[in-house]
Amino acid sequence: MNLRGKKILLGITGGIAAYKACELLRILQKRGAEVRVSMTPEATKFVGTTTFTALSGFPVYIKTEDTGSKPFQHIDYPRWADIYIVAPCSATSLARFAAGSGEEPVSLCFLAMQGEKWVVPAMNYVMYNSPPVQRNLETLKNWGVNIIEPDCGHLACGEEGKGKFPEPAEIADALEFGGNKEKTLLITIGRTEEAIDPVRYISNRSSGKTGAAIAREFLRNGWRVIAVCGPMEARLPKQCETVHIQNAESMNHAVFEMRPQADAIVHCAAVADYSPKTEAEQKIKNSRAMEMLELKENPNILRNTIENKSAEQKIIAFALETENAIENATKKFEESGADILVVNTPVSNKGGFGKDFVEFGILSKNASEKSFSLAYGSKEELALQLYELVSSA
Repeated sequence: MNLRGKKILLGITGGIAAYKACELLRILQKRGAEVRVSMTPEATKFVGTTTFTALSGFPVYIKTEDTGSKPFQHIDYPRWADIYIVAPCSATSLARFAAGSGEEPVSLCFLAMQGEKWVVPAMNYVMYNSPPVQRNLETLKNWGVNIIEPDCGHLACGEEGKGKFPEPAEIADALEFGGNKEKTLLITIGRTEEAIDPVRYISNRSSGKTGAAIAREFLRNGWRVIAVCGPMEARLPKQCETVHIQNAESMNHAVFEMRPQADAIVHCAAVADYSPKTEAEQKIKNSRAMEMLELKENPNILRNTIENKSAEQKIIAFALETENAIENATKKFEESGADILVVNTPVSNKGGFGKDFVEFGILSKNASEKSFSLAYGSKEELALQLYELVSSA
């Protein structure tokens, strides 16, 4: 679900994790959502309402003695919202929701909300695992409420267990990338590392940022995403089904195994063309004296998928060029048999490896006879253009 333009009501209940709701609010805003806030009286003891009013730009709905100016806020805010998420949600608030009790703003909004509801429990692991809490969670699930389970880890009380408030970015990912998946994208991301010995390898500078942006865009639009990931620095949402590999051989095997499930396959990873013929079992001593390193050709993963593609599958290739980009990319596209080719030039000072921007262009079979040009833009813009091209084909 694309959060851009969505109206999100954020309910905050009592607990030390309430301070993390500030970061969650900002992340939701950065992803294009408009956010308003309701708070229980207990929550205001941890974070003041002034903070959330300043961050959201709207008055916080709290319990006051004087409701003369906004007597129907418990109806107006839920009616305004597309999504209501309670984060963090205490055991007390879970009990109120399950019992249908409207004692304060957060539970009143829960009763009045007719749209999509989400709950993020956060509490001590003993409380979380208690029969009443688990019963209440099951009740909410049966009512169609989406539950984002807490993490395992170090809790505010000093103990360890399941009950920790998830990272705000992961909560935003669950909102944005959850839901039913009707189509499947298989994508390779990152780089491969071809071992010379236990400490040395042949590789490249790919960070995986472009592939991660593409994965997020397809997830956002309701696709299931299987990501075959080499080493990389980029972060993928948990909603991706990830297969971790190290070298070209293992990537080729993983892609071959997964390809029958895919409606589209994106070859975004920077795969080494060659690898050492032999891998030394121990570190090579005095490697400067090694005059020659014998190499063997790695599998051509793109060619293998094109040769074995079904009639309905779309194959997307990538071309990384540092000179004559348009000419070289056009030639590769014509020779490859891919349905779409993305060319990028990731060595400029303004963008490229490890950065958020890159110079790129896209060729497709539907427009293969037309000239195309390169444009400088964000990797998110590249991902959006690619998604629109794949979904319209």
